[in-house]
Amino acid sequence: MNKSVLHTDDPHILCLAKLLNGFQPILFEKEDLIAYDCDGFTLHRHLPKAVVFPETTEEVAAVVKYCHTHQLPFLARGAGTGLSGGAIPLNGEVVISLARMRKLLEVDLENRRAVIQPGYVNLKLTNQIANKGYYYAPDPSSQYCCTIGGNVAENAGGAHCLKYGVTTNHILGLEVVLPNGEIVEFGTNGISDSPGYDLVGLFTGSEGTLGITTKIIVRILKNPEGKKTVLAYFDKVEDGSQAVSDIISAGIVPAALEMMDQTAIEGVENGGYPVGHPRDIEALLLIEVDGIEAGIDEQIEEILTVCRARNVREVKVAQTEAERKRWWDNRKTGFGAMGTISPDYLVQDGVIPRGKLPQVLSRIRKISQKYNLRIANVFHAGDGNLHPLVLFDANVPGESERALKAGSECLLACAELGGTITGEHGVGIEKREEMRYVFNDEEIIAQTNIRAVFNPDNLLNAGKLFPTPGKCIEVKQV
Repeated sequence: MNKSVLHTDDPHILCLAKLLNGFQPILFEKEDLIAYDCDGFTLHRHLPKAVVFPETTEEVAAVVKYCHTHQLPFLARGAGTGLSGGAIPLNGEVVISLARMRKLLEVDLENRRAVIQPGYVNLKLTNQIANKGYYYAPDPSSQYCCTIGGNVAENAGGAHCLKYGVTTNHILGLEVVLPNGEIVEFGTNGISDSPGYDLVGLFTGSEGTLGITTKIIVRILKNPEGKKTVLAYFDKVEDGSQAVSDIISAGIVPAALEMMDQTAIEGVENGGYPVGHPRDIEALLLIEVDGIEAGIDEQIEEILTVCRARNVREVKVAQTEAERKRWWDNRKTGFGAMGTISPDYLVQDGVIPRGKLPQVLSRIRKISQKYNLRIANVFHAGDGNLHPLVLFDANVPGESERALKAGSECLLACAELGGTITGEHGVGIEKREEMRYVFNDEEIIAQTNIRAVFNPDNLLNAGKLFPTPGKCIEVKQV
């Protein structure tokens, strides 16, 4: 809403509008703010004080400096696809939307790097450079709409992170507005390593609590020479789980190794990209191998042998690029397709050692029975990154609370089996109390002290990532 006259008596709204020279919109009416009361974690909703839309680093810095001076809480927001509540304005924040900072600033093929603004959509980068033979590796399921700035905040992963790693493995440098409005650069120009502490690594995955990214230098990769994809159906989820470990034990590192259970298959087959998966199987594996053309066929044959040794009902190799794409389109709808079989769902994000897959899936089945809620599993099996989707109906009294408890117990199961509570979705507000499953009080204090170095007044995205203060820890003053 870009008004020449703002109908408000709020001095902060008027000053923020003036800072942006009246050229950028500012939202402050309730009917406009409702769209910003949550992200992909919809169980909590809170209205912000206002939403601003800067287009430059200098505009971001001006807004941040104003908020810092006047002690107004604030946070940054990308596309709002986050699944842990990291962009929910708990304290009536000024939301700094980075949606208009969406430029591709530079492509440097010689040094295999690109420079982008934080509002640039993930998949758009690959589409922009594909004709030159390059791509950007991190590929979360929401890559068609999520922004790379948000990916940096959450250290997002994706189906191909087994071989290529998560966002932090592809970030070379950052321009950041600190919580006091100062503009700094972390890393170098992306051509050489930066001496000293790895501030790029510290910032990536900090969930918007240390500063606001305004420019990102990313690593781009050359398209692999060859790529083949396998689809395997298993009558028993235990056989599919064991096949995952057997493939890795055979010395094969697939680009992706995905798994869906029967409930997840029901969802995707009811969704927009059905491919005819049998609905009576307990699990399927989607396995992709890429790299130098020579040797791929041998890896595929070994994968087929492993699957057949684990009582696979059917295993097949995609015969065309169109078939391979259909399989992946089907998998990428895994979360959203749950809406075809349930009014609501809660996505969890735990990690376990790969060899513990059968045990954790058994635990999740028991949790499902305990709370009388269906739980679908669609996940990155190759690196043990689970995504239990707890299905519920928010209109039924008590079901939302049961869903949250079921999700928390799934994370506890992951922690007790030697894993952790998040692999790529972040902690946000959803899992902040579950941080106690993996960290003791001293470890939590150490991390909040790091936050205090960058964000001493805790005005930036307060209430995220760490347990509620006062329960059993007291943050030290730095």
